[in-house]
Amino acid sequence: MITVVDYDPTWPARFEALRREYAEALAAAEVAVISIEHVGSTSVPGLAAKPIIDCDIVVAEQDVPAASDVLIGLGFSPLGERGIPQRWAFKAPVRLAATHTYVVVDGSLSLRNHLAVRDTLRTNARLRDQYAMVKKHVAGNAADLDDYGRGKNATIQAILMEAGLTDAERASISANQVPSHWGLGVRDRGQV
Repeated sequence: MITVVDYDPTWPARFEALRREYAEALAAAEVAVISIEHVGSTSVPGLAAKPIIDCDIVVAEQDVPAASDVLIGLGFSPLGERGIPQRWAFKAPVRLAATHTYVVVDGSLSLRNHLAVRDTLRTNARLRDQYAMVKKHVAGNAADLDDYGRGKNATIQAILMEAGLTDAERASISANQVPSHWGLGVRDRGQV
């Protein structure tokens, strides 16, 4: 069974602690960072979510290796792109359980997907509430994380359409397959 809980007002503070740790380590290594974004459902006030804080460390493409090295130095294990172009996943060390951290290329479709879903749900209460209902229903009936991702896909597509992503962009996002057996265990289809 997939665990989806009601919104927890402590999630922004948990993200801020991660953002601060990452920013300090990246600055110490002189890695140019464009932004560190709280993404995923925990970034949307009022939205039910799996209780996992998702962070996108946004860098220029040439800075991906340096940013990745910093995360490895913090105890992360690299998992590669995992089927999502220009987004590199990392397995968190035990001390950062219940977090997912990605290094993402600025302007990439992966980043635009994360920000479009987050920003649309932050400003559209109807879609946010609809998505929460879908997530809870699917979580209660999904056989596994892959099934959970498939069950949310139609609603994600509606959110992305509302955000203005093109048919081709939405099709690309929908086609990204992230098998749950790859080890990270929460991201499905590149969505939140």
